[in-house]
Amino acid sequence: MTGHFRHLPLALVATTVAAVAACSPAASQGHATTPTTPASTAPSSAAASASAASSMSAGATPPQADSTTTLVVPAGEGGGALSTPHRLSVPSGWTARVWARVPDARMEAWTPEGDLLVSVPDNGGIMELRPDAAGTATVATLLSGLTYPQGMAFARLDGQWVLYVAESNQIDRYPWGPHGISGARTVIAKNLPDLDSSGDDVHRPKDVAVAANGTVYFNVGSSSNANPDDRTMSPQRAVIMAVRPGGTDLRVVERGVRNGEGLAVAPNGTVWTAVNERDNIPYPTNNAYGGFKDAFGQIIQSYVNNHPPDEVVPVTAGRDLGWPYCDPDQDDNSPSGSLANVPLVANALTNPGGAELNCASLAPVAVGLPAHSAPLGMAFLEGSKIPAPWSGGAVVAVHGSWDRHPPRAPEVLWLPWKAAKGTLTPAVTLIAGFENSNQSYWGRPVDAVPGPDGALYVSDDTAGAIYRFAPAG
Repeated sequence: MTGHFRHLPLALVATTVAAVAACSPAASQGHATTPTTPASTAPSSAAASASAASSMSAGATPPQADSTTTLVVPAGEGGGALSTPHRLSVPSGWTARVWARVPDARMEAWTPEGDLLVSVPDNGGIMELRPDAAGTATVATLLSGLTYPQGMAFARLDGQWVLYVAESNQIDRYPWGPHGISGARTVIAKNLPDLDSSGDDVHRPKDVAVAANGTVYFNVGSSSNANPDDRTMSPQRAVIMAVRPGGTDLRVVERGVRNGEGLAVAPNGTVWTAVNERDNIPYPTNNAYGGFKDAFGQIIQSYVNNHPPDEVVPVTAGRDLGWPYCDPDQDDNSPSGSLANVPLVANALTNPGGAELNCASLAPVAVGLPAHSAPLGMAFLEGSKIPAPWSGGAVVAVHGSWDRHPPRAPEVLWLPWKAAKGTLTPAVTLIAGFENSNQSYWGRPVDAVPGPDGALYVSDDTAGAIYRFAPAG
């Protein structure tokens, strides 16, 4: 990278912050309970070109991965998983470089001055990465002693910048001045569901996004893989919540959301979430399958491998995504297998026959991701310096599966945004190649955000790194 971002025009910073206003963590444990990666298990990506842009405007599918590049590791940035060379699948002409090493790096957010904040939940800290002349970054601690912090977002409040930080048990607001944090922390939502000794799959990490009207949105993940008790406990789990910046009007906005760690604000102002769906889903009908004459309710690996898809949906007041009573099922879609507008069907064990919840009455899932992708950080690229056609969509970092056989690969996905309909459409792979030859992972993306310089910055909590992916030109 060239240059330094700290003195960018405020208008550019504001645009960048709006495009990146959401970050979410998840996936070192739990959230990946239904992990899977994007559009395919093989590395693929889309090429950025004028012809691709025109194809996108015509509604055609963007081209898939057609290029690989060596991940450049500058002097002093190697070691660990980066001790050996790696090649990544990227759009044609893109380059890949290690920009900084941050162990257990999770969510990212750009400061108004052009530095990158990175959360490190396991160490209770927020790191500040300042670009240097060598094309890398210097790393310093901004905040420490927090309780499993993950999501971050900048916003304007009463004419001043503020930084929101999502700890696992509360949402914080810090005043932000020209030299960073300029005052005391204000807790705007406290005593949030966190650790739960009775849970079998507790999702602690929380992401945060700020809508144009200042409303702060955050997720509260489930305490289980598929226990309906999360829907009725007080306070509820498996929800998306909202609160005003002053800490009033705390409320549940969307429920039945198993683990919506990805939160981002779309170009039309709507808030979207990327959701980790459940694991070990039982077979839903009384048909013969997997060696069973009647497979209803059986846990069959070949079925679990591709069911249920993960979800990318708008956050809508009063909406219920149905978990764990209803599952998105692309098999019942039209055409079968489509990951657009995926219908919800009754779960065989928690909701047989729809006795607990009428799944057909629930809105379909706007976009499904291949089962067990484990989506985490999400960001819309409109208003950034990322070139077309990529600026016309959103990126989602997927952590990959922990229990699928064969594994779903970690990747960065790109989803086209259809402005006329105000919706995203199914994903293609933007960046891939984080697997070893034996299908183990040397790296796992957590977040992807556009930088003020027109590059995409991707965090990796397994290799402990921040990568800079620079588009052609």
